[in-house]
Amino acid sequence: MFAALGRLASRRPWYVIAVWVLFAGLVIAFAPSLKTTTDQAEFLPEKYESIKAATLQADEFPDTNATVGAIVVLDRADGEALSDEDLAKANEVVAGLDGELGDAFDSVQPVDPSQPDLLAVPSEDRSIAYAIIGLAEGVTGFEESSYDSVEDLRDALGAAVDGTGLEAGVTGPVAQGYDQTEASGDALVIVSVATILLIVLLLALIFRSVIICLMPIIVVAVVGSVANGLIAIANELFDLKASSDVEVILFVVLYGIGTDYILFFLFRYRERLREGEEKRPAVAHALERAGEAIASAGGAVIVSFMALILSSLGIFRAIGPALAIAVAVTLVASLTLVPAIVTVLGRALFWPSKKYLVEPESARFAAVGASLARHPGRFALASGGTLAVLAAIAFTFTPSFDLGESSLPPEAESTIAINKFTDAVSAGASDPGYIILTSDGDEPISESDATAFAEEIAAADGVAQAQARQPNADGTTWSITFLLEDNPSSDAAINAVKDSVRDAADAAAPDGTEAYVGGNTSIFVDFQAAMNRDYSVVFPVAAIVIMLILALLLRSLVAPLYLMASVGLGFGATLGATTLIFEHIKGDPGLIFILPIYIYLFVVALGTDYNILMIARLREEAREGMSSREAASQTVKHGGPTIAAAGVILAGTFASLMLGGNSFFVSMGFALSFGILVSAFVMAMFFTPAITALLGHKAWWPGHGDEKKAEKGSESV
Repeated sequence: MFAALGRLASRRPWYVIAVWVLFAGLVIAFAPSLKTTTDQAEFLPEKYESIKAATLQADEFPDTNATVGAIVVLDRADGEALSDEDLAKANEVVAGLDGELGDAFDSVQPVDPSQPDLLAVPSEDRSIAYAIIGLAEGVTGFEESSYDSVEDLRDALGAAVDGTGLEAGVTGPVAQGYDQTEASGDALVIVSVATILLIVLLLALIFRSVIICLMPIIVVAVVGSVANGLIAIANELFDLKASSDVEVILFVVLYGIGTDYILFFLFRYRERLREGEEKRPAVAHALERAGEAIASAGGAVIVSFMALILSSLGIFRAIGPALAIAVAVTLVASLTLVPAIVTVLGRALFWPSKKYLVEPESARFAAVGASLARHPGRFALASGGTLAVLAAIAFTFTPSFDLGESSLPPEAESTIAINKFTDAVSAGASDPGYIILTSDGDEPISESDATAFAEEIAAADGVAQAQARQPNADGTTWSITFLLEDNPSSDAAINAVKDSVRDAADAAAPDGTEAYVGGNTSIFVDFQAAMNRDYSVVFPVAAIVIMLILALLLRSLVAPLYLMASVGLGFGATLGATTLIFEHIKGDPGLIFILPIYIYLFVVALGTDYNILMIARLREEAREGMSSREAASQTVKHGGPTIAAAGVILAGTFASLMLGGNSFFVSMGFALSFGILVSAFVMAMFFTPAITALLGHKAWWPGHGDEKKAEKGSESV
């Protein structure tokens, strides 16, 4: 198949390019825009308690403003306590906002119903005054259209406090969602520029060619447009929810993997040219040799990402297919469009380099290969032992469930305002929880029963206060609000809801009623349960399918076992190193809970890429009649530069995420770049060749694909 693709791309390159241009144009023209959301509730299925509570609240209290839309925080610019005159001015400023709230917000709500004219309430120490604004009817606060109201509100506040000596900030769920979206957009620009500059610089150092520096940028730009369009179509067809961070991750994945696959092909193409082949046969032979490895590597990545459809979390069910589509488009382009472009460009591809036909000595890789061939046991023990030590630290990993704060830069207005609010007022008041107490039948719930229920909730560990807010129209359902003692997204608050509030609600519910605990903290509790379930399902399924791909590629049952073992050690070492740096050295209380699954998928999938390339080259060298140790030496010598270049570029693209401006991107960027470097320079370069050299012919049982063929290269990869 790959020989046929090579012949097509080398003999009919303009046809291949024309088909790609036509296809890309159609997708870009007719695909919908890619929509994202920051609503964490949209990522959970309906079976969880927090979602049941949200559904009941929407059904039974459609006209309520129980959900906080925004919190306005006012304080003095000089940091002094607010005077009576300041408070009067603050109240006047807030009262004047009703006509400036936009479509997303309903009205300013009195914090104390007994004082309806007191809208800006001072904290006990008078360091701030704050006001609560409810959401408009039918608005969740997570629609992109709601963000215009945040801009309008901030503009109106800025004008109102001008010249008063007061400062104003807007926070709350909608403002945080707006700032998160803005931060993701800024991160995309920063990461894009850093990624492209890094790729251009590294390719310039490797190939000394202007055109090769530009080719991945242009090719991946086309691939990215097609992939985004197809992802948007898939999301619309299957009602998938995409996180607001998905575009940044997609960009990095496309450029990282796309450049890697282009490198895999170009190194083989240049190798054929150095052996004296002409342009067209060199393209065909390069694709025949590298095509199976590229396709198998891409298949492993796609399978890893598609395994996420088994997740119970919408955030992963959406991003899994999205990444799989992106990699699939990249893979097809690498096997068709790239060879066609290389054929058209011919020797101009390497301009202005004049030494691309001169094979370098590769002295360092040759020396490493020779040393590994002499002492494979030492290399296996040193590389495997290092990974095992780091993997042991992974058991100290502490998950954090604060998706909002981790995705916001510290200088965002909503971050600054919420910090002032929680310091001066109450951690729990920034995001109240609620409980829906509903009758099993048509019997109404009395006010005394609802009040008694609220008192039991108020007495639960971790709860600051609770009150029965209101019944529905027929009295069969009550909404009870409660404030937690700790920050609603903190581990302490999550544990309080999981271990105390939910138990208290079940125990205090009168006979014939059920209680459902809702709010963002309850959502975090269900996130935790869903993630634990996903770890036990997604990881094993992805690993088993990747092993099947390896077994089919290598015709072996032995090699896939130690290849996956090495990748598993790489995953553990990556998580352990990230935990060591951020928790034990930097002092962070925890790392975002979704980090391990991203590490697993990227390190397993992309680490398998490099392992596949090396094991395929090991088999190829063995088929030339070399012993296992000689094959390992030659593989490191010839395949080492490819793996090193690809690993550095991909690690660099992931490292660019650290410029994204929030803790999620920083920790993720470090983890993925470290994992890729481990995959390239420890697993693929040392561990895999060393184990293969030690096992020798046994590594290829039962297919023994390492045996020399009668016709040279008849089944080469």
